[in-house]
Amino acid sequence: MSPSDKDSSEEGWQRFAAAYQIGDVLDGTVASVVPFGTFVEIGDAVHGLLHGAALTVGQSVQVRVVDIDADKHHVSLTEA
Repeated sequence: MSPSDKDSSEEGWQRFAAAYQIGDVLDGTVASVVPFGTFVEIGDAVHGLLHGAALTVGQSVQVRVVDIDADKHHVSLTEA
């Protein structure tokens, strides 16, 4: 990751944390699938983890924000 990518990611997290809160429902796109869940792109350079969901990369999904930890760059999601 280049310094400009890191800056862009940090700005994306700051905007996300300021704009959304726990309980918000967002539209997202499945970015990747891992054994323990699915990473959903929900904002500019922001991905959240949807535990245990059986989705495919590129699929559109509505998710609800369960937890936001902007310091650690973690967002936990559930299906809306």
